[in-house]
Amino acid sequence: MESEEHMEIRQMATAFLSNGSDMLMMKAGSRLFDFEFWGGIGGHLEQGELNAPMTASYREIEEETGFKQEDVEHFRLRYILLEVSGGEIWQQFVYFGETKHRHFVPSDEGELFWIPLDEVLDLHSSILIKATLRHYLQHPGAEEIWIGNVQSGTDLKGTPQVIWNRMQETIAFEPKGVINSVEI
Repeated sequence: MESEEHMEIRQMATAFLSNGSDMLMMKAGSRLFDFEFWGGIGGHLEQGELNAPMTASYREIEEETGFKQEDVEHFRLRYILLEVSGGEIWQQFVYFGETKHRHFVPSDEGELFWIPLDEVLDLHSSILIKATLRHYLQHPGAEEIWIGNVQSGTDLKGTPQVIWNRMQETIAFEPKGVINSVEI
């Protein structure tokens, strides 16, 4: 891994939109591999969006599907995903929402399909996206924002796993009388 002073940060926004019992998924080819993979709607945050990933997500939705902000309901941030890839820190803001109708515009980014929710986990997608979709489907009414990151080899087979933590308000000061302990 590159030294920390040379690491770049890549920030992205991704949206998963549902309508009834289907989720809108994008099938795209890979520049790195010889197979297709599935994901949500999204892309990189532009300079003016660095403090407003929801704005970036709405922009990407309109560019890639034709859905406008008023076509999407119950749209909210549910996950912040972190990983290190190619010497970069990737931070991905993942939103979920529902569309008022099913009429999307074809995208240059990939092919769009409405996929039944019970088939979404059968699609070929990255470890982090599949884990996010699995977590979302297992906690359908959750209000919390979850932070997920990939840890290499955390199970008995050495397979990468996604570790989830619920985002909480920060406690600004340590209570008096607490003894500092550091786990190494």
